[in-house]
Formats: sequence, C-alpha cells, structure tokens
Amino acid sequence: MTTFPDAHYLILSSRLIPGLDGGYTIATLARAAHMAAAGVRTVRLLTFDPGTATDHAAHRAEFARRGQLGNPDALTGNGVEASAALMNLFDEAGEDRSWLLAAAAPGERDASLQYREIPDAAGRPLAALPNVPDPSGWHLSTAPVVVYQADGREAGIVAGFGGLYRAWLEHIVARLRESADLPVVVICESRQLGELLTDWSDPGIRIIHTIHTMHVEPPFTPDAPLNSLWERWFALAHRFDAVAWPTAAQRDDVAQRFGGDNHLVVPNGVQIPDEPALERAGGLVVMMNRLAPGKRVDHTIRAFLAADVTGTSLDIYGDGPERARLQQLIDDLGAGERVTLRGPTTDPGAALDAAELFVTSTEYEGQGLAVVEALAHGCPVVAYDIRYGPADALAAGGGVLVPPGDERALADAIRSVMGDEQLRVSLAREAPDAARRWSADAAMDALAEAVRHVVAAPPRR
Repeated sequence: MTTFPDAHYLILSSRLIPGLDGGYTIATLARAAHMAAAGVRTVRLLTFDPGTATDHAAHRAEFARRGQLGNPDALTGNGVEASAALMNLFDEAGEDRSWLLAAAAPGERDASLQYREIPDAAGRPLAALPNVPDPSGWHLSTAPVVVYQADGREAGIVAGFGGLYRAWLEHIVARLRESADLPVVVICESRQLGELLTDWSDPGIRIIHTIHTMHVEPPFTPDAPLNSLWERWFALAHRFDAVAWPTAAQRDDVAQRFGGDNHLVVPNGVQIPDEPALERAGGLVVMMNRLAPGKRVDHTIRAFLAADVTGTSLDIYGDGPERARLQQLIDDLGAGERVTLRGPTTDPGAALDAAELFVTSTEYEGQGLAVVEALAHGCPVVAYDIRYGPADALAAGGGVLVPPGDERALADAIRSVMGDEQLRVSLAREAPDAARRWSADAAMDALAEAVRHVVAAPPRR
C-alpha cells in the first residue's frame, strides 16, 4: 500500500470547472481523489478564479455528483475519509477577509487600467482586479489589486495577482501549522501559478510542479522551438523542488535538452476496472477528446470511412470549437448514418465498455489519459505515434501505432483490427495489463516517492 510522508498537502489549480480544460481538469481532480484514497489525511484543492460563490458551489456539487472529488463515505486504511476539499480564494476571502485586509498596504489603483469589481456572497465589495492587457503575462504584473473593508471603503492594495495569491497561501499555511507542525507539500498543477511561486522561500515548503501537456511547438520533435510561455517557465524550473512529467519519454527529452536534476516521472493514474466488459456493441469504434484543431478529429472520420469495414460505426464524444465544422464534414461525406458526434459524456467508462476499438489522431499529447482509460476498459487502441503518450501507453501491447498524420495508415490499422476478430480479441486481452502501469496505485507510488525525495532534501528556493 502506498504510504505518503506525514505532511500538509495543497494542490493548486488556476480553475476547476466542469466541462472546461478537458483532461487537465479530470487529471487534477483524480490526483486529489487518489491521494485521499491512498491515506493522505487531508488534501486541499485550491483554485484562484474569481467566479461567484454560487458558481463555485455548483462546480463542487457537480464534481461530487460525478465522484471526481473522491467518496466522503469511504474510509482509507488510516480510517480517514477518502475525499478532497475544493476551496477558492475569493470564496474564502468572502467568508473571512481578515487575512486579505492584513496583507493590504497603503496605495491606490492604477488609473491607467480598468478594474473588475469582485463582490462577496452578500454582494459587498471584496476586491477590484486590474485588467492587465497582456494575455501571456498578466499574472506577473504588479498592478495594484484593491482590497475593500466590509463596509465598502477601500482598505489598500496588494501587489498584483502574485501578492493576492501569496497572501491566501500564506494564510492557509499558517492555519495548517496551527493544527500540526508538519512539512507543507505544494503540488502546483498550473504553469502560471508556478511562475508566481519560485521565490517562496519558506523553508518548510516543498513545491512539486506537475506537467500536463506538450512543451514544444510544431513539428513536436525534442529540439523543436519552445512556445514563449515555456521559455519563461524553463528559466525558472530549477527552483521547483521537483518537476513531475507524465511520461518517461518527455522527462528524458527535457533532461537531455535543458539539463537539471529535479525531473521526475509521475503519471496521471486511472482506475482499472476489476473485470473488463465482455458484452460490447458489435462494430462500435469510439473517439473521446475535445473537438479542437490539434485533435485532428477529421483524420479519424476520413480514415474510418476509408477503412470501410461492414457493420461498423464511429461515435465521437466531446465538444469544442470544431464541432460545427466536423458536423459539416460528416454531412458532406454523407456519413451521418455511420459517424455521430455524441457531445460530452460524464460516463466515459460506459462508452469504452461498449466499444470494440478506440481511435485517436491527435497532433500532440501530454500523457494521453483517454488512451490509458480505453486500455483499462479492455478496449484496443489505434493511435498516431506522436509525442507524448500513445507509444508509452502501448509499450506493453493493447493497440496499434501508425506514423503521425498518415491517414491511409490509420485507415489500414482500423481495417486490420475491426476486420480481424482474432487480432481484436488478442489486443483486448493485452489492454488491461498494459494499463496497469498507469493505474492509480502506480501513480500514487510515484508521487509518494517524489514527496519523500523532496521532503528529505533542502528546499531549492
């Protein structure tokens, strides 16, 4: 059984909203739930988006309904509830703004900027956030954030979003230390938040920064150009106590190119069903991802039709900006009876249990959580051999890789699997074992080892 060091655990995410940010939201919530189930005494998920208290309560209720915050009725081996607390900066300040007032210094708003007024749950002014016209660096600005007294008077300012966020985090850490003087392990899931934490020099804090996506631009080779946001992040990466990459392939590429001794592998884990479904919908192929350009859903649609296997159908789950264009493509190809856009699903397991094949044609990935989930449900996979994820997930079998972007090869692979029952059954048998390397238990073992490593070493800041 996984054993985490005795510590306070905080997981930081810019936002967590049902239906937004695809696999990132799923993976972040799953990490918290898996930690709770592994026996961590309390896992606190902290978000920073300035939504309303009503919106945040609705988000929490929906995540709980879906079982994504863990099961508060389940007990871990340590006899504690296997659930995670989801908290928001502005909700917390609205309930008790004393920490926010304590952080305020004399000063005034920047007259050159527009401000967004944030009320508390009772409608009273809480804070005013500057609208910084820099989409890539607004979070780094020190433009004043205005803080209000409960009676509506301006109490002063804090220095930018970094000052606001840090004030809340330091308040939470102080409160935790009142209950138990333990190390504080911060798991930062957001690059923007991470950039604001690299000077947090508290000797009792350890920061593990997780990664969820690709770090290079097209053509997505190890030496491809970096996005400017990543250039800034890599300049600071040595200050995190550990950087947790989802696959060994990405970790190795990064370490070879940039150096550094704080790169570890901590995958996003999935739950492995006790037994894969035996009865499946004959001929059903599924795809499950956001309908965005980089996912290249049109490749799968054309390849599926080119494979032309009698009795097969393609169900595509997900939503996004490409939905109208993809529906038009389906209509133009006269494929409406065989290809269906099903929209988002809150029960992906049921779809994967029904399918005989899962296909992905994405241009790039971080880990490819949906590929692992398909394998876990005994569903074979056909995928482009892109960085990163599919090759790692299918290393132990369960699927077929084809050259990236090669629609003809994709069609041939779909035809070979769906047209050959013996091959399909063989891949389906391999799939759950292949997925076990990415199970929740395996992911928690890797994360617990990372925590033990950083807690035992001096802080890097």
